[in-house]
Amino acid sequence: MADTSALVLFSGGQDSATCLAYALSRFNRVETIGFNYGQRHSIEMDCRLSVLAAFRAQFPHWTDRLGEDHVCDLSVLGEISETSLTRQVEIETSTSGLPNTFVPGRNLIFLTLAAAMAWRRGITTLIGGMCETDYSGYPDCRRDTIDAQELTLSRGLGRAYSIDTPLMWLDKAQTWEMARALGGDALTDLIIEETHTCYLGDRTQRHDWGYGCATCPACGLRAKGYAKWRNQIPHPEPVEG
Repeated sequence: MADTSALVLFSGGQDSATCLAYALSRFNRVETIGFNYGQRHSIEMDCRLSVLAAFRAQFPHWTDRLGEDHVCDLSVLGEISETSLTRQVEIETSTSGLPNTFVPGRNLIFLTLAAAMAWRRGITTLIGGMCETDYSGYPDCRRDTIDAQELTLSRGLGRAYSIDTPLMWLDKAQTWEMARALGGDALTDLIIEETHTCYLGDRTQRHDWGYGCATCPACGLRAKGYAKWRNQIPHPEPVEG
């Protein structure tokens, strides 16, 4: 065990569910934290509870390790953000070159509040699903940003914090495979059925890779990664006779 406890930034999506399994396989006590920031896909706030319930029901060897869930009201972030994740506007690339799904300061605020919660809970390891391999170019998903935030939190809160980003250098196919390695088909099936990643909050359409609109960037990455992963899984040779 690297430590006794960890706090997972948990949205209820594919990446954070994989990170939760990663944490449960390594730490004695794992707590989760979610953020309600007025996101357009607010359905994720309901899905995250379903995912947590499924973890408890389907993985009894992790049940005793899975501790409290916390939710922070960050509606002010939605109020000050003019993005397609917080407004009913079309998803497109902005003049800055970033997609307008980028919510400025989101991960920095998430990590700061998570660290404050962790400080009160006696936890010094934060785990997040940030990734700069298959991603939309968000600057707050890069490891150099995370390193800077880790240093700031450690100095500002007077404790040595660690921000673990197990997906940082993985593409989405590798994230699917990581989930399978951690929890087998039961975990990948859970991710397909219970997690939510779609930016438009669409859970009316069921695809091989899960629910979503199949047109937004988040759905595109998830679908492409799933297809690549399925093609890479070894298939046993047919038995003759």
